[in-house]
This record gives sequence, C-alpha cells and structure tokens, in this order.
Amino acid sequence: MRIISLHCDYIKFKPVKKAIKNAEEIKENEEKEILNPLVILTAVERGDNDEIIREMVSSVQKIAKDVGADKVVLYPYAHLSSNLSDPETAKEYLVEAESALKKLGFEVVRAPFGYYKEFELKCKGHPLSELSKEFRNKSQLEKEIDSKKIEKKEKPEKISSLLKEASRSKLDTSKLKENDHRIIGQKLDLFSFNESSPGSVFWHPKGQIIFNELVNFSRELQSKMGYKEVATPIIFDNKLWKISGHWDHYKENMFITEYEKGEFAIKPMNCPGHMLLFRAKTVSYKDLPIRFSEYTSIHRMELSGVLAGLFRLIHFHQDDSHIFCSFEQLEAEIVSIVELINIIYKKTFAFNKIEVKLSTRPDNFIGDINDWNKAEEILKETLKKTKMNFQIKEGEGAFYGPKIDFDVEDSLGRKWQCSTIQLDMQLPKRFDLKYIGGNNKKYEPLVIHRAVFGSIERFIGVLLEHTNGALPLWLSPIQVRVLNFTDRNVNYAKKVIKQLTDEIPYLRVDYDFRNTTINDKIRDAELEKINYIIVLGDKEEKANSLAVRERGKKPVFNVKINVFLSELKDRIKNRN
Repeated sequence: MRIISLHCDYIKFKPVKKAIKNAEEIKENEEKEILNPLVILTAVERGDNDEIIREMVSSVQKIAKDVGADKVVLYPYAHLSSNLSDPETAKEYLVEAESALKKLGFEVVRAPFGYYKEFELKCKGHPLSELSKEFRNKSQLEKEIDSKKIEKKEKPEKISSLLKEASRSKLDTSKLKENDHRIIGQKLDLFSFNESSPGSVFWHPKGQIIFNELVNFSRELQSKMGYKEVATPIIFDNKLWKISGHWDHYKENMFITEYEKGEFAIKPMNCPGHMLLFRAKTVSYKDLPIRFSEYTSIHRMELSGVLAGLFRLIHFHQDDSHIFCSFEQLEAEIVSIVELINIIYKKTFAFNKIEVKLSTRPDNFIGDINDWNKAEEILKETLKKTKMNFQIKEGEGAFYGPKIDFDVEDSLGRKWQCSTIQLDMQLPKRFDLKYIGGNNKKYEPLVIHRAVFGSIERFIGVLLEHTNGALPLWLSPIQVRVLNFTDRNVNYAKKVIKQLTDEIPYLRVDYDFRNTTINDKIRDAELEKINYIIVLGDKEEKANSLAVRERGKKPVFNVKINVFLSELKDRIKNRN
C-alpha cells in the first residue's frame, strides 16, 4: 500500500463519472468541501492484507496527532502504483480503514471508489504537511527478493542492457503545458532528469550558471547582513535525529544507511548540524545574533508518483539559515529577513504580489504556553511595523513554534509558497543550547529557521515559468551573442568579442559564424532567449560600431562600443 498524506486548509471533490463498472453506488454527484483535513491519497496494492491496513491506520493516527488534525479524508488515488489490487479488495480495505479511524475518534470522509473525480486542495506549508509512505508485509518483501534472485539466475544482466536502462531520460511532454519549466529547460539546454537517480537534477553547463548566479546573489546579500556561511556533513548518526525529534516525526522520509552496525541518515534539513555548530564553543551575549547560512544538498524520500520536475524533488538545495538570538533581538531579525525577501522578490524579480501568513500555536504544540504567547505577539507587532498586510492562520504553526509564510504570485496568477520564517523554541531546549549573559548567567537562545528562495531548484522552476525562460541579463547563461553578416566580417567580430571580454571579464558572450543567413542566426538566438544580439556587417566595421538588438526590441544601429559596454556593466552590476 502506498499513501501520500497532505495536511490541507481544505479539499473539495466531486464525482464526475464512473471509472469502473462496479463503482460503489452514490446518491448524487454533489461537491463536498472539508476544512482543515488530513487528506490520505491511497493506492491499495496486490498482496496487501489486514496487517498492512492496521499499519496504515496506525501511521495515519500518528501523523494526524503530529499535525493536530481531527478530520481525515480517505481518497482513492490509483496513480501512486502500477501494482494495484483488484477493485473489490481495494474498496473493502478502504472501508475497513474508514471504520478503524472512526473508532479512534476521527471524523472520516471517504471519497467514493471507482469514479473520475475533479478535486481541488490547498496544502499547508509546515514540515509535516506533505509525507509519502509505503507499507509492505514480510511475505511481499520475501516474494520480491525471491523473484529478483530467480530473475538474476535466469537472465544474467549485461552491461549493454544496464546502460540502456540507466540512460533513460526521455521527457514525456504530451501532458505538459508549453510554458512548463521542464519544456523550457529542455529547449534552452539547462537541465535534464535520468531514471538512474530519480527526483534529482542533472544540471547542464547553462543551467549550472543560473544556479550559481542565484547562490552568489544570495551570498552577496547575506554577507552584507551579517550571515556567516558554514557547511555541515550530509550523513549523521541516528542519535542526532533522535535528539532533534526527526527520528520520531520524519523518519519515513529519510534515507537510512548503516555504518559499523549503527544507523545513520542522510540529512533532510540542516537544523541539527547548525545546533552542533552553536554548541562547538562558548557563546557570549556579545556574540548574538549568530546567523549561520548553508547551501549544501539535502535529501527527502518521496514516492515517484509525486515527483514533478524542479517543483518536487528527492535531492535539492535550500538557501537555509538558522539565526540564534535573544527575545530582545527577535524583532530586528524578523524585520531584516522581511527586508531581504522584499529585495529578492519585489525589487529584483518583480514578484509584486506577496501574501503573508502568520501561523499560530497548533493543538499539538510543545513547550511553554507563555513563550508561545510572547513569541506570537512579537511576530504580530513586527509584521505590523514592516507595513506588510498579513493574515493570521490560527492553529497552523509548526509544533515547535509559530511561523510566517510568504506566497508569491507569478505572471500567470499562480501562487507559490517560497520564503518562510519559523521561530523555534524547542530545538534550543533539546540540544541544551546556552549563551552567557551580561550577569554571567546562562540563558537559552531563540532559533529562527529561515529560507528565502526555499528550494533553489524549485525557485528556478517558478522563475522559468514566470518569465517563460526570458531571464534577466545578470542571470542569463548567454548574455550576448555576436553574429557576422558575411565571412569577411569575422575578424572584426573577433575583435569586438575581445574588446567586450577584456573590459568585462565575467561577461558571458558567444558567437555564431555559421555559413547561413543572418535571419537564421537571429531567429536561433531569439529562440535561445539571449539578451543582446550584435550583428556586424560592412557598415559596422567601417564605422567601428555595433548593430544591437535587445531581446524583444527592434535593432539599434551605429551603437558605439564604449556606450554598449557602459550599459552592460550597469545592468549586470545592479541586476536590473
């Protein structure tokens, strides 16, 4: 059995028509809306039994407790598996799961089985809001192992067949919209995916430039704001994850491995490593605030059915930061983070519509209620001072502290939850973090978890669709392309390229000297979304000038090289 659990603000669904002959009978095809549910997308597989159902119900009970949900929606979702049970068995087990959950005190809604349904949901943004799990019994696993052994004996693997399988990377574009970032990425030669490493990006040279430029931009801004970049290991002993609470709350989404008979896990987030860094030396109140920043990769186990290009990955990077401060410093730190978010989203990338949500204490909160009240009040007052309109989402904070989420609206009117500020009053206690105050006594710092891009890969996907691949000059893999009108203009073109790169060594410039028409060359450059196309013919060579075509505009003739260089420098430096 496979499930995806989604903690949602709401889900709406409506049966449209029967998908199978023996679909269960329903009275009417009316739309249902359930508020604040835990939605369980479920695929019952061949070989599932009562033991699996009990395990699934127990898991749902634990997740519901962790997220503070008292409503459960069981939603048949066959797309999660290619090894589905027969319909009658699947329906029987879903009814059994419904009954078991009701006995545990949950309000349960089960979407009708065997129908095509239209549905809409809004997933919450906390760390436990999206989880995927797989349940297998012993006999299923033994059969799989045995069949693999038999298959191995009967069909010895050949290098050629392994290579063929490992090289599969074809993108099925039939169900994708034209502006889908996966299509844009393929057309512009930015990245690809390969089944040899599911849910991971293979960055091509041009795509890696975009990734690096974003990270460099973030580093530059954060350095000015007092952040110190660090790097922590990828794999940690399970003792660390038990201290942080991830072993209890997040283990199913972590990659587990063994080393010298001990269990280790690949990190799904950077928090515990940063706690150890804080503990590495004695900290004085004069050292606060301490702002650790990290860009290393993280891994989260996901079912293959939920992977979606750059938007949902197993392996990705966050512009992650943890700020250690006192209550007195909290307001200034939040204001500084909001300022950083505005610089990136509004000033630099022109995401002018941003929704701000403050999520408060959930039912399953841990810690002192007085600390929660104080922290929530500070966050409310701070947001008011930043003059940002915000809505309060009562009871939707993380179990360890209140949080602020930022949803940006793109050029297509879609909303994306990108930046987040989460206040943590629990990890400092669990890791026994202390700093020495002015009176020589020990005090516990607050921790702010903060990501601005969020997943860098996901942000690139959003940006590609927001701009339809037409990236700003400073971010473009190729900023300038030089074209020759005829073969006799090649030497002048080479001279112009040298002048450009001598004056701006970091400029990304290439050329197209192919023996084809100038219109072909211009069309190809436009399809590649290149910012500036320079065309050089006899007139330009004689006048020692340029014909410059800026992306989306008409060509400008007789442009002096020093004027063009000045414009380039200014636009790249100021990230216009």
